[in-house]
Amino acid sequence: MMRTLWIVLLAALLSGCGYNTFQTTDEQIKASWAEVLNQYQRRADLIPNLVNTVKGYAAQEQAVLLGVTEARAKVGSIQATPELINDAQAFAKFQAAQGELTSALSRLLVVSENYPQLKSDQNFRDLQAQLEGTENRITVARNRYIKAVQEYNVTVREFPTNLTAMIFGYKVKPSFTVENEKAISAPPVVSFDAPKAVPAK
Repeated sequence: MMRTLWIVLLAALLSGCGYNTFQTTDEQIKASWAEVLNQYQRRADLIPNLVNTVKGYAAQEQAVLLGVTEARAKVGSIQATPELINDAQAFAKFQAAQGELTSALSRLLVVSENYPQLKSDQNFRDLQAQLEGTENRITVARNRYIKAVQEYNVTVREFPTNLTAMIFGYKVKPSFTVENEKAISAPPVVSFDAPKAVPAK
């Protein structure tokens, strides 16, 4: 009887001190992070076809093409394990690599504007549309992750749940924060304007 009473009291104390909240928010972070990785992988999978299509019309743009390929390789070299979201330094490295890839893709799309035949290629237009949709999904997934981390971090810091955090070793988790968050999270501009006719000489 006494043992049951202690168990009930302990459960009530843990619940009142935010223990259950930590479990819930931690699971939300894991789920949100998995979706972020899923969308980033989706983007990475589009890149080889996109680069090859551009190369077919603009092979001379070696610096831009190489930049995208190298940025993708750098992203792929980072082990995005679940533990990464508990390591601020590793998280920052991952985020920087994804930011570089976003910039490289933006440069590639800007270059494509100089090649009317490339812009009118159906395969290229399809890849652009898929890339734009993926970038939008990345932004949504990142925002969900940011919200989940914010909720968790508030629980870690505020009283009395901060006592529970200290007892069980819950620490603040890193989130997506950059100098220019809007610029990084904005999807590359994709233009579907018809190519201008070249005047006859």
